[in-house]
Amino acid sequence: MLMNPNERRLVAHAAVILLIAMLAGVGLLMSVLGGIELWPGHILPVTVPSTPSGWVRTHVGGMLNAILMMVVALLMPGLGFADAQARRISNFLIGTGWANTLFYWAAMWAPNRALTFGDNRLGSSNLWSVIGLAPALLFVLFSIVAVALMARQAWRRP
Repeated sequence: MLMNPNERRLVAHAAVILLIAMLAGVGLLMSVLGGIELWPGHILPVTVPSTPSGWVRTHVGGMLNAILMMVVALLMPGLGFADAQARRISNFLIGTGWANTLFYWAAMWAPNRALTFGDNRLGSSNLWSVIGLAPALLFVLFSIVAVALMARQAWRRP
């Protein structure tokens, strides 16, 4: 079965987001080890920002966003969306995937984990807090709408 342009575009963006998440796995490895192993038993020290838990969130969160996008691309044809509605859902999820990718990366440099615009119990706010949180807050609404539209479409009788 060939994918239509909306589905292909969704998968293409998801694949790039998945690649970025996989690269975060390299950051996770270096964060945990304090460097990178050149040969068995010899680790070249490398300092990376953030903590291993920050890298885990960036690695796994990005992968889950990409997988969500790919699953939706595979489900949309079976749900029978009109082209305009399929395009809207694709756009919502592409924006969500990129906003969340930005959020996870920015959160590693935000003492407050980019969870608030101001200071919170985790730390103080900085520019990374705003860069990470603003798009994520906007697109969380779009992702909720996309999922609600999919649920409604799935409940409809063919």
